[in-house]
Amino acid sequence: MADEVTVPQQHSSKNKGSESHPPGKFPNIEEGKQTSANGVLEALGYEPELVRNRSTLQVAFMSFVLAAIPYGLATTFTYPLIGGGPVNIIWGWLAVSLITLCVAVSLGEITSVYPTAGGVYYQTFMLSPPSYRRIASWICGWSYVVGNITITLAVNLGSTLFFVSCVNVFESAPGVGIFQATTYQIFLIFLAVTFLANAISAFGNKWLPYLDTFAIFWTLAGVLAIVVCVLAIAKEGRHDAEYVFTSFEPASGWPAGWSFCVGLLQAAYTTSSTGMVICMCEEVREPSTQVPKAMVGTVMLNTLAGFLFLVPLVFVLPDTKVLAALESGQPVPSIIKSAIGSPAVPRLSPEAHGRLLVMGVYQAPYGGGR
Repeated sequence: MADEVTVPQQHSSKNKGSESHPPGKFPNIEEGKQTSANGVLEALGYEPELVRNRSTLQVAFMSFVLAAIPYGLATTFTYPLIGGGPVNIIWGWLAVSLITLCVAVSLGEITSVYPTAGGVYYQTFMLSPPSYRRIASWICGWSYVVGNITITLAVNLGSTLFFVSCVNVFESAPGVGIFQATTYQIFLIFLAVTFLANAISAFGNKWLPYLDTFAIFWTLAGVLAIVVCVLAIAKEGRHDAEYVFTSFEPASGWPAGWSFCVGLLQAAYTTSSTGMVICMCEEVREPSTQVPKAMVGTVMLNTLAGFLFLVPLVFVLPDTKVLAALESGQPVPSIIKSAIGSPAVPRLSPEAHGRLLVMGVYQAPYGGGR
């Protein structure tokens, strides 16, 4: 933190009105005088209300779960598959992850100075020129809320479509899944996932740190199971390394360069939750250091986990034209079924079931702007 940071009084859920400052007179935070995170908040004009009961690892686990690497990459796998094939899948993920790491480092530095649950809208106010800082903060805040609502619904819809696709690896006839869900059935499943996730998030807050810890091991176990099974069995054979790391096969109909960029949507969607963890600043004991460390560390862990998840799938990739033509738009269950030679593994995969609830629970609070 700088030697002296001048910050304005801002409104929170409970502003300390009795200590309000006249216009233009703002409180100061002087290094060494604020010995606690709550003291920093009070100097910023906030009255602390949340319980600081999370460790750095728990915040990192939550950030990892929000990104949900296997879930995010699996449900949007069709974008790079059509956009450019193996090159788009592997190198697109690494490129976007590198960009995201730069974003996380920058956000972490800003958060170390302004560690409030308001996050980016408060930081926007502080970093903008005085003449338009209010409108910039207003636009940022509402864009953040609308974006989080939208991505929450996208997560729940993706969970629904992925669930239906996993069920349909079991076939009543060749090429015909056992659950030919109609539009209204898919919508009802989507509503069930949404309401269940929000209910757990709203009424089970004290259990969420434990769910954080469970979810990261659940995720890593799922990634390990998929990697080992598809590479060890590989019923349909394996591609060589040249195909996996150099084959570029755009099938979107767009010019090659634009098609590659469209394929990056998979990685962008998966890593879009990086800044959400800033909202946890008022639930850790040392937010100025814990939250930035969690953000940067999780991006690096996500990059590695995503790479380990994607490379084996590309090694056993079936005909990309067949995958691109799937009505469900969810190729990963079919890829795993093809590699294993049995529908049992996709059905039992942790990503096929447990991720639905875990991801919805952790996206739900942010959809409401937390």
